[in-house]
Amino acid sequence: MNDNKPVIVFVGQPNCGKSTLFNAIAGFKAQTSNFPGTTVTHAHSEVLWQGKVYTIVDLPGTYSLTPHEPQEKVVLTHVFQEKPDLIVNVVDASLLCRSLELTVELLELEYPMIVVLNMMDLAEKKGMSIEAEELEKKLGVPVIKSIAVRGLGTTELMNSVEKVLNEKIKPQALKFSPEVEKRIKKLQDLLPEDFPVVANKRFTAIKAIEAEALAVDKFFLENNPEFKTQLDQIRQEISALREFPAYEVIAAERHHLALKIFEECCRVRHARVRAAEKFDNLIMHPVFGLFFLVLIFAGMFYLIFKVGSPLEAWLLKPWEAIKLAIENRFGQSLLAELLSGLVQGIGGGVAIVFPYFIPLLLLMGLLEDSGYLARAAFLLDTFMHYIGLHGKSVPLFILGFGCNVPAIMATRILESRRDRLITVLLIPFIPCAARTTIILALVAFLLGPWWAVGFYFFNLLVIAVLSSILSRIFKFSSPGLILEIPSLKWPAFKNIMKKTYFNLAEFVRFAWPILIGGSVLLSLLSFMKFDRLMNDLLSPFVSGLLGLPQSLGVTLVFGFLRKELSLLMMFQALGVNYANLLSVLNQEQLLIFVVFVNFFIPCLSTLAIIWKEMGRKVALLSVLLNLSVAVVVSLLIRLAALIF
Repeated sequence: MNDNKPVIVFVGQPNCGKSTLFNAIAGFKAQTSNFPGTTVTHAHSEVLWQGKVYTIVDLPGTYSLTPHEPQEKVVLTHVFQEKPDLIVNVVDASLLCRSLELTVELLELEYPMIVVLNMMDLAEKKGMSIEAEELEKKLGVPVIKSIAVRGLGTTELMNSVEKVLNEKIKPQALKFSPEVEKRIKKLQDLLPEDFPVVANKRFTAIKAIEAEALAVDKFFLENNPEFKTQLDQIRQEISALREFPAYEVIAAERHHLALKIFEECCRVRHARVRAAEKFDNLIMHPVFGLFFLVLIFAGMFYLIFKVGSPLEAWLLKPWEAIKLAIENRFGQSLLAELLSGLVQGIGGGVAIVFPYFIPLLLLMGLLEDSGYLARAAFLLDTFMHYIGLHGKSVPLFILGFGCNVPAIMATRILESRRDRLITVLLIPFIPCAARTTIILALVAFLLGPWWAVGFYFFNLLVIAVLSSILSRIFKFSSPGLILEIPSLKWPAFKNIMKKTYFNLAEFVRFAWPILIGGSVLLSLLSFMKFDRLMNDLLSPFVSGLLGLPQSLGVTLVFGFLRKELSLLMMFQALGVNYANLLSVLNQEQLLIFVVFVNFFIPCLSTLAIIWKEMGRKVALLSVLLNLSVAVVVSLLIRLAALIF
């Protein structure tokens, strides 16, 4: 414990608005990083309140303190090993009964704790009336009402945090039925003196009982067989009470407590069906829902083009003027080449990447915060089974449209390694923001927006075919989908702007310097004629096989660092500006270039995360798969152009 900076952790079930509440308090100061030894991310920030600094941590969503998913395991590590000063349990008030089961379990820790009833507006629209004061009495901890998307309740929460920490208020665990409590007390007394107690003896005893289905049960047998025998006896006694496994009996006890508290503290009146619910039923319809799904995503990318295209044309003009002025001032000197490369790197980010990248981030944030991504996963679950996966992979693919790296990291939510392997191999085929920029800046801008829409559908067709092939190679049945559908809601513009800011800041911090450096390096190579050597070496492949200008060879090499580099360097390599590109490339060559760059080897950061997550062999397989598909599809387009 740090007396100067008390640690406050936000714990809650998925989709409870926990991160939204965290962002409302932390603002733009929050930092995102990985838990040590994992790739599961968490956000943390330091907050100054009433003259004191607090460290707040937003842990991944979890349904219980019995670990199954990787994100749940890191929650336990943080809560148990790094014992926080205070737990803020964020609860979805509109799903109060179910959410209270985690609250009851957290109370068993007997750590200082505050319960936040978030999404009170949704609860009221559902006809729920929650008595916060009565709930406080039942739980023995402060209860705060909140609407995080509007920033309501944050002041009350921080005031309560200060009070709980100053007064060192600790809750008492709620008791189960007497016959179950009797067995728990019996196991408490049997705990060996050297047994690693977590939080308190009662909580440790309960977790030992619940560990029957976990690997830790084997640890008990190997290290203390006498205790394991006594533990199994108590489990049998508890199981006999309800004729269910002991861990299910414990879960049923918590469910009973949660239901009882809910009935005593909440009144539900019949609410009329709202327009939002009618709309939700429509977009979740098994037939009309698919129509809306296609319409929403086609409309999203069309809107990105309609916003980005005029911005791109407008923003390119001053950078082209600066480049021309440099050439007129310094001629063909080394300084002129380096300055031109610098201007093209900076200008490419501002004029070509940003006009498409920013609208994409905004719209992806809108879909995510509104709850539509989970609905897309549900709608596509049946189709995904046809190609060997299930709907749980859909949000990961959609996340890949922003960036492949976090999408690959998020594959940890998939229980089956086989599903995870196939999904990891397919995600690099999803057009990320960088490749979306290339598609929209070249295909949509030069050939027309419907060409770009067609390109996306073709891309999805390729992914479906690959998934079907990979599913036949890795022959294991895919488990069924159990997916929580969050409430459909209008997201807060402020939160979407924060997400966009964080992603944009990451691009500026990491990707943009690579773009600028790569552009300057290509200018230097061009001045020293080294680019010609690289192009000569790649000529049989680039010119002979793909039918592209020989000078584009070097752009494909640099595209491995960042996909946007291939686009920016394309103009440098061909020696033309944006408006005159089609004078040196025909339509067929433009399509082949975009297809090859889109399906080519994943960028360096994507390849690195595949290596880290799945190992060297899977990373190598990903490289070979992407390269093979890029070559085959490019050749098919070239062949189609020759025939038609």
